[in-house]
Amino acid sequence: MSEIKVGIIGFGTVGAGTAACLLKNCEVVRKRTGVDVKLTRVADLDITTDRGVKVPRDILITDAHQLIRECDIVVELIGGTTVAKTFILEALSQGKPVVTANKALLAKAGKEIFEAAEANHVSVHYEASVGGGIPIIKSLREGFAANRINRIYGILNGTCNYILTRMEKENMAFDDVLKDAQRLGYAEANPSLDIDGLDTAHKTAILASLAYGEWLGMDPVFVEGIRDLSLTDIRFAEHLGYKVKLLAILKQAEDGRIEVRVHPTLIPAGKPLAGVSGVFNAVMVNGDFVGDTMFYGRGAGREATASAVCADVVDAALDLANKVPTRIHSFLPGAEYSGLIPMDDVTTRVYMRIPVQDKPGVLGKVATLLSSYGISVAELMQSSPDESGNVSIILLSHTAKEKNVQNAMAELARLSEVTGKVVMIRMEDL
Repeated sequence: MSEIKVGIIGFGTVGAGTAACLLKNCEVVRKRTGVDVKLTRVADLDITTDRGVKVPRDILITDAHQLIRECDIVVELIGGTTVAKTFILEALSQGKPVVTANKALLAKAGKEIFEAAEANHVSVHYEASVGGGIPIIKSLREGFAANRINRIYGILNGTCNYILTRMEKENMAFDDVLKDAQRLGYAEANPSLDIDGLDTAHKTAILASLAYGEWLGMDPVFVEGIRDLSLTDIRFAEHLGYKVKLLAILKQAEDGRIEVRVHPTLIPAGKPLAGVSGVFNAVMVNGDFVGDTMFYGRGAGREATASAVCADVVDAALDLANKVPTRIHSFLPGAEYSGLIPMDDVTTRVYMRIPVQDKPGVLGKVATLLSSYGISVAELMQSSPDESGNVSIILLSHTAKEKNVQNAMAELARLSEVTGKVVMIRMEDL
């Protein structure tokens, strides 16, 4: 029976969870695969703090370079985009397959990393970088290998989904839910990476690159977070039969160009993605032969992420044991990618809330202005007057070009009858 030596660089939350999984279930893996996957090294600058995992003392070291030399598979779990990159490239240069959960690094430097892997005839495994325990990377690389991917929709950040769920279900304002989420440990002390959409954008860049055969990086991803969402709009959306989610959206047009965007989105309340609550993640993938599929599960947390990391370790170990280290390439070029659709040219339906004076002729003026930009109204309602006697016009549009919507909003804001900020949230019918 082949013995494969595994080393983990980084003994934080996910590193400790991965060590626990490998140590606890090594016999299960051995029986299922015929390969002895053995954790032989764990490297971290701090090897004295108790992580709640019983790891043999003799495998704990502080020298990551030693780990890379001694182990067959290198698992990078330190995070960040500098030192982690150095260790990954070092391992690849020595012909060692790498497992990582580092979404930020892959989104930023994936092209360089995968080129190094190809040059050294080894693989990079990164299931845990998107969706935690949801096997979306493996599905795109293998399960959908014979499909053209038409579109992907994803709820990829548990913190944002938790906040939006509580706003909706408990009638709480954004700031109040965020403070409570921080107290409970669901949000970081500095939550910007999550609530401003950057974490979701990192994951979206990885999915886009994998699905469409061109490593894109972060620059093409349009990103808008949930910081400015109000309970008022969540309630109006609910009244109209929609829920608000921070959605990752990937679509390929018939000419091969793709949309890559992350933003709050109104989706029909009856659709499966609308029912994804709390810290859970979900991804919908549509392929030209398989049709619609959906993946659901915990997108973060020690155990869920460790599960995905360990699955990658087993895959890499099987490839090594069978002497086929590049059985499935880390990154699959070859899709019919023909460039990006600029955000200005993207067409969507939109929700708008326009606060106005409650007087005759205002609605007609607003409708005429929108029509001049090619925006037609599909549904319309008006709120009750507020304490100042003003009302809000709430509308859902037919499909309209993003540039026209933005120009219309700018002109609406200049109308004397408009009394506050014009709110716009894009829509997807899924």
